[in-house]
Amino acid sequence: MDSDLMSIVEKTAYPIDAFLFVQKGLDYTVRQIHGDPDPNADPASRHVRGQQLCKGLRDYAIDQYGLMAKSVLRRWNVRQCEDFGRIVFAMVDADFMQKTEHDSLDDFTDVFDFTEAFSPQLTLAGEAD
Repeated sequence: MDSDLMSIVEKTAYPIDAFLFVQKGLDYTVRQIHGDPDPNADPASRHVRGQQLCKGLRDYAIDQYGLMAKSVLRRWNVRQCEDFGRIVFAMVDADFMQKTEHDSLDDFTDVFDFTEAFSPQLTLAGEAD
């Protein structure tokens, strides 16, 4: 485990697992939106907005944890989209992630309601596809 990441974690209300989840979920989201990386492409061309990342993290949580997704996130103190934003911006501030001049914590405000987004009916319907 990277000691630099641990120093970021210690300054927040979130455990290391939440940070690792967001890192992996960012990769998942970027691949969903932009496809596999092109080594010759400008990394900035693979940017995702806060709203896109929230939705991608929701999908990644359901993919990884199924019906337990909301419970797992709650165990990590992640109860709303703004929590994803706080984790992202903690990593941005420590140079673990990049942002553009247009990105802000507000991009993570009210993207979706966790109760609705992780309801068992929606999760089961999504798995039937």
